Amino acid sequence: MPRSALPDLATLRAHWTPRLVRTEVLAGLVVALALIPEAIAFSIIAGVDPRVGLYASFTMAVVIAVCGGRPAMISAATGAIALVVAPLSREYGVEYLFAAVVLGGVLQIALAAAGVARLMRFLPRSVMVGFVNALAILIFTSQVPQLVGVPWAVYPLVAVGLVVIVGLPRLTRVVPAPLVAIVGLTVVTVTAAVAVPTVGDQGALPDTVPLPHLPAVPLTWETLRIVAPYALGVALVGLIESLMTARLVDDITQTGSDKTRESWGQGVANIVTGFTGGMGGCAMIGQTMINVKASGARTRLSTFLAGAFLLVLVVALGDVVALIPMAALVAVMVMVSVGTFDWHSIRPATLRRMPRSETAVMLTTVVVTVGTHNLAFGVGAGVLVASVLFANRVSRLVGVDRTVDGGGAVVYRVTGQLFFASSSELSTAFAPDGDPDEVTVDLSGAHVWDASTVAVLDDLRRRYARSGRTLVVTGMNDDSRDRHERLAGHLGGGH
Repeated sequence: MPRSALPDLATLRAHWTPRLVRTEVLAGLVVALALIPEAIAFSIIAGVDPRVGLYASFTMAVVIAVCGGRPAMISAATGAIALVVAPLSREYGVEYLFAAVVLGGVLQIALAAAGVARLMRFLPRSVMVGFVNALAILIFTSQVPQLVGVPWAVYPLVAVGLVVIVGLPRLTRVVPAPLVAIVGLTVVTVTAAVAVPTVGDQGALPDTVPLPHLPAVPLTWETLRIVAPYALGVALVGLIESLMTARLVDDITQTGSDKTRESWGQGVANIVTGFTGGMGGCAMIGQTMINVKASGARTRLSTFLAGAFLLVLVVALGDVVALIPMAALVAVMVMVSVGTFDWHSIRPATLRRMPRSETAVMLTTVVVTVGTHNLAFGVGAGVLVASVLFANRVSRLVGVDRTVDGGGAVVYRVTGQLFFASSSELSTAFAPDGDPDEVTVDLSGAHVWDASTVAVLDDLRRRYARSGRTLVVTGMNDDSRDRHERLAGHLGGGH
């Protein structure tokens, strides 16, 4: 393993204090408790046994704690991955799912080597805000089923949990408020024999540790044909969600992270998960917010302990964990959703100042993500809308100024960025029949970005030549000149 892949032990030793250790340990415990019902729910979505989701959450958290590039971020089984692999599991069985997860991890490592993490710089801020807001909405709506058709006692329990989570930090931060809410409500429901849904009602908890095994699928081209599309989905959706979450944690903690390392770390974690009977996963925004914002964790220790505690809780203490009321976890997740949402982005004062195009991009990302429950679709739609609106905005900044000097010479001075969305307007700005025998086009204030612009300039030359006139292009910068010299006259007449 390369040196950069080792945990940040030097950082831990430099700041090793009882307070840091306590914070990281308690944060890991809270996250582990919150992971259990989520993993079970995602297993149901994927159409597999709850053990498959729980094993995935354990292996993803432990491996990414060592290999990942963003300390304190939590990776585990996720709903996004569950939606991707559900059709494969349903049609071909769980062993094909394991094979797809392994191949998806291999693809993530390949994408990391190809520099996919660098593409994060092309994500506009408005897409990031939409991503965060959509995740907050999804976290909240995922709790709604736990509040519908349940005993009346659930509602006061959730209310008490919210009061504890909001109010306790104002008195003390020695113990994470979510942990106090979970333990306190569990004690109340058990001692008072309150009949409410519990973690144990969500599905059977495993009683053994995950063991390595090869997916029981034939090693044929047909198998590859079946699993490859799902593996690609696992790789892309997992990387998008993980890198977006890593960027969010960067902003919250005001620290940087290695996105390339995070990309291949996700790949390694999925490979291990597939070989140990897990359904695959990626970064989890909800649990990451519990770890970073609600509990104050900042190192890999909390991530590792979240996975370790999860396995201990479900294997050794499964009977105790099964008694936790879902109302306690609902309260935790509701507060996570409230804390995740960017409330500033929807304030009237912000909306008045923000360009409509930025707001449109944010809303597109939110609507598509929430509507499809797929972060890849939401982010893709947001980037597409942002690109179109940006191209439209920049295309309007192109100007053409026709001047005639004392000797009758005509010069067209072009300013702005010339590309497919703006260069087509040049055709209407020139009038060959009213110009002298030689006309100059000055591009010193413009930049030629693509073949579309070169094709327009070629077409203008032909139009002037047909009327017996000459069009001379001057003033190109080095990059524009190089592009023009390579393409001019080679794009096909009139096309």
